Amino acid sequence: MRPSHQPALQPGVSPVAEPRWTWSVVTAISLATAIVVSFIGSGALGGTPVQQVAGGYLSADATLLAPAGPAFSIWSVIYAGLAVYGIFQLTASGRRSSWAATLRTPAVLSALLNAAWISVVQLGWLGLSVAIIFGLVAVLAWMMAIMRAGTPSSGLEYWIMWLTFGLYLGWVSVASIANTAAWLLSLGFGVDAAWAPQLAVALLIVAVLIALTISFYARNIFAPAAICWGLLWIGVGRLGGANASNLVGITALGCAAAVLIGASAIAWHRTSSSKEGSR
Repeated sequence: MRPSHQPALQPGVSPVAEPRWTWSVVTAISLATAIVVSFIGSGALGGTPVQQVAGGYLSADATLLAPAGPAFSIWSVIYAGLAVYGIFQLTASGRRSSWAATLRTPAVLSALLNAAWISVVQLGWLGLSVAIIFGLVAVLAWMMAIMRAGTPSSGLEYWIMWLTFGLYLGWVSVASIANTAAWLLSLGFGVDAAWAPQLAVALLIVAVLIALTISFYARNIFAPAAICWGLLWIGVGRLGGANASNLVGITALGCAAAVLIGASAIAWHRTSSSKEGSR
């Protein structure tokens, strides 16, 4: 059986023979750019908050799949993780790790796509923002595949990478669904349609399946935890606020519970099986 990628179970991979500063600095600059642009997009540095741009279609009550406002506090955790990662990969151990070296390219792409998304929604280009956010999901999924295939050089590196980019992937997966719903609403699709709540329920179930698939593949619950967080706040938003729907709200809360229980069980089972196989 394939061994686990938990840091305590395997030694680190061979270090890079001659670590260079160039790509590490490029990575750090890209991450810093994404963080600064995010502050502008939040309105903290004089920009217009994302919820108020693009005709308000990205606000917490615009669609049935929009999470309530407090859900977006997860960005603070993600950006803090990106800052820690940016600093870590500049250190001697970060530059020598071949695992970290393979992750710099998707990390840079994810930072640039993040900045691009905030920029285009500030301009009100919702259609382009959908294309960009799905590109971001694809890059983060690619990054997860690289992390899953390789071995970190230390437990610290494992936690920095999986916690940061696992939460990132999970949250952006939820955000991509909400972003698509906002774009379709801006086009007049499903406005006041009787079938809109049923479609929202179907998409919530898809989110559960995505979360469980990621948990099965990654053997941890970081990404599913972020998806669970998003579903929880979609439920809260629909059970209160201006765009209420008991059907969508209750379903979202149930889906959040399903993700939490299912992903935890999958991660525990696969980790236990790996330990048994390594004896």
